[in-house]
Parts: sequence; C-alpha cells; structure tokens
Amino acid sequence: MRFPKSHRLHQADEFSSVIRFRCSASGEFLQVFAKPNNLVHSRLGLIIAGKVERLAVNRNRAKRLLREIFRARQQELAGLDLVVRLRCRVSPGNAARMTGEAEMLMIQLQRCRG
Repeated sequence: MRFPKSHRLHQADEFSSVIRFRCSASGEFLQVFAKPNNLVHSRLGLIIAGKVERLAVNRNRAKRLLREIFRARQQELAGLDLVVRLRCRVSPGNAARMTGEAEMLMIQLQRCRG
C-alpha cells in the first residue's frame, strides 16, 4: 500500500512551521517534532540528510522503516504533523533499535496536542 500524498509534508514552510512549534522529543537515532494540524489525519515529514547517511540505499531504507512505523500508529497520531530527523547513521543491526525509539518518541509527542 502506498503512503497517501495527503499524509505527507511537502513544502519547506510546512516543515519549518512544525519545527518552530518547539514540541519535540529526541533519542539516540532520531529527533521528532510535532504540531497540531486541525485535520482528521496526521502528516509526516522526513529529514534524512546525505551528510548523516551517505548511501541512497541506506537513506531509502530508513525512510521506509519510519513510514511503516508512522502508518502503524496513524490512528493514535491523528491531528498531528510530525517531522522526523535522522541524527546518526543506522546500520542494519541497529534498525530494530531505531524503530523502537521512533515508536516511543511518537507516543511521547501525543502531549503536543494542546
């Protein structure tokens, strides 16, 4: 199943608006920002820098993992815009730790609703 385009953040001002809202949580691998969006669904933006993860195949794997976690938690996150920024390189052995951290941070950010 493809990730609906209406559930993605596209524009730079959408990303910066979520980041400026200053409701965030950080872990070893990720920094996640959240902001209420007054919609019935949640939206996701990903920042996976080439400086952090050099190879495109690794950047794309990280994006796929993060989108899948978001998809699984979408009902709980309804009404929030999330921006997820990768902080450090994720090896295949650390992918499970990163996914666990992402789930934990997304649950923590439900407090940003109001």
